[in-house]
Amino acid sequence: EQGEIIGIDINGEPIYDNEEKTVLFPITDLTIPAHHPNMPYEVVKDFDEAKKVFPFSARSSAALLRLAIQKLCKHLGESGKDVNTDIQELVKKGLPLHIQQALDIVRVIGNQAVHPGEINIRDNPEIAKKLFSLVNEIVDDRIGKSHQQAEIGKIYQTLPEKKLEEIRKRDKPK
Repeated sequence: EQGEIIGIDINGEPIYDNEEKTVLFPITDLTIPAHHPNMPYEVVKDFDEAKKVFPFSARSSAALLRLAIQKLCKHLGESGKDVNTDIQELVKKGLPLHIQQALDIVRVIGNQAVHPGEINIRDNPEIAKKLFSLVNEIVDDRIGKSHQQAEIGKIYQTLPEKKLEEIRKRDKPK
């Protein structure tokens, strides 16, 4: 028996009161930040997917964010094949300690999400939620700051030539 019609689904089909439905959208966790505005598109796709699945699977979310940093490393000029090696190469190029640590946190927790290990994300989904902010911090440091610096440089060059000359004289080593 179908039961009483209680609504219409997205395809215009009737929904009966005795049907079991799982709603996947628009459930969201509003405490998860949006992606950084300077995040590369290929990374945004994984970041946003991780955000969508977080309410259902923090493990899936952590694994997607690990994939996001792998793609971010490739965007930063590394191979994108082995995140650990990519981080090592970035460190050799002067990567700040806190960004290396953030990358390694996302890498290790993302790996642990799909391989049994010492970190159980099922027991502590909040640890996976923190990864979103870390990915944004990495993007801000590696990409966002260079965009800000370029913008400052453009504005600086619009200062009158006379003032620029005064500044050069002021800052000239004595």
